[in-house]
Amino acid sequence: MDWFGRASIEFTHAASPLQLPLKGSNGGKTTDLAKLCRDSTPVCQLNPLLFNGHLQTMWTAVAKSAPEIYYRRRIFDADHATYNGTFAVDFTVPPFRVPDPDPTLPQPLPPRTAFFDEASFGSIGSDDSRPMLIVLHGLSGGSYEVYLRHCLAPLLDSDDEPWEIAVVNSRGCAGSSITSGVLFNARATWDIRQVVLWARKTFPNRPLFGLGFSLGANILTNYVGEEGADCPLKAAVVVGNPFDLQVSNKMLQRSFLGASVYETVMGTNMKKLINRHREAIINFTDLDLDRINKIKTLYEFDREVQCPTWGYPTEEAYYRDASSCDLLLDIRIPFLAIQAKDDPIAVEAAVPYGEFKANPYTVLCMTSLGGHLSWFEPGGGRWHAKPVSHFLHNMATKVDLSALPRDLLNHNAKQRQGVTFDPLRRRLQIDLAKE
Repeated sequence: MDWFGRASIEFTHAASPLQLPLKGSNGGKTTDLAKLCRDSTPVCQLNPLLFNGHLQTMWTAVAKSAPEIYYRRRIFDADHATYNGTFAVDFTVPPFRVPDPDPTLPQPLPPRTAFFDEASFGSIGSDDSRPMLIVLHGLSGGSYEVYLRHCLAPLLDSDDEPWEIAVVNSRGCAGSSITSGVLFNARATWDIRQVVLWARKTFPNRPLFGLGFSLGANILTNYVGEEGADCPLKAAVVVGNPFDLQVSNKMLQRSFLGASVYETVMGTNMKKLINRHREAIINFTDLDLDRINKIKTLYEFDREVQCPTWGYPTEEAYYRDASSCDLLLDIRIPFLAIQAKDDPIAVEAAVPYGEFKANPYTVLCMTSLGGHLSWFEPGGGRWHAKPVSHFLHNMATKVDLSALPRDLLNHNAKQRQGVTFDPLRRRLQIDLAKE
């Protein structure tokens, strides 16, 4: 039972978690992933006045204070023939004088953000070994989000070695432009894949890590699972992942607040995003703006935008295809998920407990309170920033990342009596020729 905001914490993981070799142990001393996650997770004392997930989640509309983080932006040209267009990546930098808004831009940049000049970005490459974090934000958000900045600040202020951080903004978000008919969706892994490969080439000695929130958590989970043992990241953290989008959506529609508040707010935000890019949508897509402007909820938006854009026959088909729950089975890097049981959006019913128990590379940290990307503490801080930054710090400073095993589960597809389940395909493959 929770008393005065003191949330309970439960960890779910494999019976034999991944063994992590420690630095300076000469192949001897180890810890395991579950223990490192526990050691990275402090007591969860939240604001007792925000005593349930709805209050925690709704308080995000009021509590806007967060560490001030400065960014320089670079527009990347997509290098994939199918997923073409451009997207914006914001890199953390020391504080600078932010120039006045550029009236020629179609949208203003977020606060404390300015573009790189060509010379500065051209010389950004480095042989240093500082840890680097690549971040994905939530639905319709960006690098400016409060929940995100709370997590980045401790890493930027680290006493050991400040981190380098890049936030990949979803296309059209955070003042970025839409330059093709390729928008973003819940399994849009192409942009983060390009940024990770670019970072691997540009900073060859930096250990790379991933962090995702909500929709970005789902995308990051899909990406890490798709890459499997070849993933260039050393570890990843996701926060408030909806995991099974079909379950999450159905649960939202079954409650008054879910259908009337959360679905409506998210749908309205996405409708506003489309209208901010009205000219580009007309030029690059066949979407029906009149129909889009009549929608009220997120699932209606997905029906009018995601389905025609990607060829899904229904929004339910989109949710099943884009869900990241099955891809947990293919993850081969240390992976921590932080969730709240009372999250009204990334609902507990969608959390794949069984998959966390089946994969030794994954650990689930579940708090009894916290809402959606909230976890407000009595003093106004955000509790989730602590386990996120502690886990990443411990992975970067204590673990011998070069010796992490990637072959505990030596094949992605599980075969039993001629039947194969491949998490990437999310379908049971039956060899009909043998019947």
